[in-house]
Amino acid sequence: MALLVARFRDVDLAEDGLADAFEAATRTWPADGVPSNPAAWLLTSARRRVLDRLRSADVARRKMPLLVVDHLRHEQTVHTAELEEQVIGEEVGDDELRLLLLACHPALAPESQAALALRLVLGVPTAEIARLFLVPEPTMAARLTRAKKKIATAGLPFTLPDGDALAARVDVATQAIYLSFTAGYAPGFGDAVVRADLAGEAIRLARLLAGLLQRRGAAAPSVRALLALMLLQHSRRDARVDAAGDLVLLADQDRSRWRTDEIEEGVALLASLPSGLAGRAEELRLQAVIAARHATSPHPDATDWGAIAGDYARLERITGSPVVRLNRAVAVAEADGPHAGLALLERLDELLPASHRLPAVRGELLARAGDVEAARAAFALAIERCRHEAELAHLRRRLASL
Repeated sequence: MALLVARFRDVDLAEDGLADAFEAATRTWPADGVPSNPAAWLLTSARRRVLDRLRSADVARRKMPLLVVDHLRHEQTVHTAELEEQVIGEEVGDDELRLLLLACHPALAPESQAALALRLVLGVPTAEIARLFLVPEPTMAARLTRAKKKIATAGLPFTLPDGDALAARVDVATQAIYLSFTAGYAPGFGDAVVRADLAGEAIRLARLLAGLLQRRGAAAPSVRALLALMLLQHSRRDARVDAAGDLVLLADQDRSRWRTDEIEEGVALLASLPSGLAGRAEELRLQAVIAARHATSPHPDATDWGAIAGDYARLERITGSPVVRLNRAVAVAEADGPHAGLALLERLDELLPASHRLPAVRGELLARAGDVEAARAAFALAIERCRHEAELAHLRRRLASL
């Protein structure tokens, strides 16, 4: 996607061409076999389809003003072997960063920037992006369409920005990367409990961004805090699902399966952050601190829930997020009992009207407090709202156990 946008400077054409290439692959690869370089095959196929579209008179009238004719002529002479070399070359990473930072351009509407990055750079479906931003899917689709049109009509440059221009886009870029990571561990639909590939791609992109900022001499504590947070959370991926494919809660996970090398790297990154951070960087640092408290605890009973509750309280003061309040309620319940946690859930219903996790947490705390009937009603509401098969199965088992 990044290479296509770099060549043709048109997001819609690049998306359409790549979609056509994937469709062609599903038809031809089962019969002809997977090519030796699948990425190069897809790139070549997509490039040809974009050129076919551009040859159409109707498409050409609309798109040619945005393109350079000589560039197109050159494109037609590029051989597959040269494309293969570029697909595996180091410059691809910079093209991905160009695409990420293009999506975060300040000329685009703020509510569209991170969403467009998720769609273009990491291929997150529009429905999933809408869920992450807590908006209806048609609303998100309209935002993405407007943003892509803005890129075309304004002729936004496909370059790596420098200095203040780069710094201004870092916060949006980190938001997009972390939202993608979140989608990997909290899929909104389907039966996958964990999409470790998507989470791993988010970590890889964060490393690319950190490398770029280091080359430019920028400190970028928010990116380092984000990378620490994701590594600490990603380290537990092998223990999140049991042999049957069912969700395993944190307290029940086999901690010997946690990846200690990633935990150590995350803790070291966290320790390297300067003091006195603010804004997005401090928000990510606090989340990483919470993740580190979990990841370094040798046993569930050794977890310092009081400290975690304090971390969430500080995080809530920064963000005002109802989701943070929900997580804080869980920590407070572990530290001070279910009634203390239930008190923090008051007034969250109007802020999280479609969330299945709010009634699920309420149901768990009510059950621990001994109010079984109210707990059953809360779990029933959570089941009604949940759209993810693995979480649904867990909620149904929990309801049946009451």
